[in-house]
Amino acid sequence: MAQQRIGVQVTGPDSAAVLDGIVRAEAMGIPAAWLTTGGAGPDGLTVCAAAAALTERIMLGTSIVPTFPRHPVVMAQQAQVIASLAPGRFRLGVGPSGKAGTEAMFGVNHRAPLGHLGEYLRIARALLQEGSVDFDGRYYQAHGSIAAPVDIPVMASALGAKAFELCGALADGAISWVCPRTYLHDVGLPALRQGASGAGRDTPPLIAHTPVCVHDNADEAHEAVRRQFGNFARSPFYQNMFRAAGFAEAAEEVWSDAMTDA
Repeated sequence: MAQQRIGVQVTGPDSAAVLDGIVRAEAMGIPAAWLTTGGAGPDGLTVCAAAAALTERIMLGTSIVPTFPRHPVVMAQQAQVIASLAPGRFRLGVGPSGKAGTEAMFGVNHRAPLGHLGEYLRIARALLQEGSVDFDGRYYQAHGSIAAPVDIPVMASALGAKAFELCGALADGAISWVCPRTYLHDVGLPALRQGASGAGRDTPPLIAHTPVCVHDNADEAHEAVRRQFGNFARSPFYQNMFRAAGFAEAAEEVWSDAMTDA
């Protein structure tokens, strides 16, 4: 069995606190630190660049940076800077993020997220890994080059089976969020493998991004999880995922204790 690498998501009230958390994680021997960009929080790519200059061993990754507000060429240029500061230690994770938040904050049309993501991956991977891109698609046009290609894995978020299949075909990995283990085993991995097989490539890794709660009172833990993650039960995309995982209560916008325990 391939070695599994365990990492942590590092958060904080500001960029300085996040940087301090990454430095402490490296000192504790944690192999990887992942940053999420969203809402009013700090930009994950910028913080990763700063962390790259302050660390020596820890792997840095984004899980994820939203794609709609940032052209893939701009994303690739930023990722190249981080790779030059931390050779071999950076993983770029991108994804379309949620429709409501994206449209409310940025005023962009969150249309055809999978088609959009597919073109995004083609452009970013070509520019980073081959050094140039010449692409005219339905959603993006990109023509340019960078000084030197860099071997940065470009991963993408995945929730439904079609997204996992897309990652298998076009990405260097899939990143899930709050997906039960059984769903990843029965739906996510098979779709990831199918996409890779259809594209004639090896199956890329699956990053299981999973919240963890350590508590000595199960009832209090379940209540805390409902308060923090209950909004996902009101999202149609997450409802569909949980229903496919066997949790019919998700259709009623309910985050159950069984969903937490899964």
